[in-house]
Amino acid sequence: MEAACLTAGRKREDVTVVAVTKTKPAEQVEELYRLGYRHFAENRLEGLIEKQAALPQEDIIWHYIGTLQTRKVKQVINRIAYFHALDRPSLAKEINERAEQPVSCFVQVNVTGESSKHGLSASEAIPFIKSLESFPNILVVGLMTMAPIDATDVELRQCFKDLKIMQEQVAALNLAHAPCTETSMGMSQDYPIAIAEGATFVRVGSAFFAETEA
Repeated sequence: MEAACLTAGRKREDVTVVAVTKTKPAEQVEELYRLGYRHFAENRLEGLIEKQAALPQEDIIWHYIGTLQTRKVKQVINRIAYFHALDRPSLAKEINERAEQPVSCFVQVNVTGESSKHGLSASEAIPFIKSLESFPNILVVGLMTMAPIDATDVELRQCFKDLKIMQEQVAALNLAHAPCTETSMGMSQDYPIAIAEGATFVRVGSAFFAETEA
């Protein structure tokens, strides 16, 4: 991570590493905590409940990164600080109604238009974000995207660059409910490119744990 930031000419503290702990035993997550990491993510309710029971430390910041069914919002939303996959009006409405306090949300954008990916199209994102103004429990802190798994480096770079441009466009609107200062992009296989293109949150799972297990 330090090397990727150095290569990109960025400060390490400007990039938040979110350790994706799904399928990992609590013991490994505890080791990451001892190493100083505080941001952890799950993509299933059951995993979130299990990890939070094993790691009750109050300074841990929990993220939810998976597609969230509307019917499960009430069980998830008050357990997390960040939600990385806001992508539809019905989900926004349910989060707003169920949250006990404002939740930091990333609006998910399907930058490349892949049919297999969730997220709003580039043309849908800004109108959707504007529509959230009436939801006091949703704070749009940024945009999130998932790059194609088989993309070339050139394609990855363009995907991340496009999201960064869109994030800056939203930020320039100066919306009180959507400061949109962050970009959640980059995973184990492509986070160095994401960092080079301006990622402020990277979601690292397998590669990150491989480092701690080495």
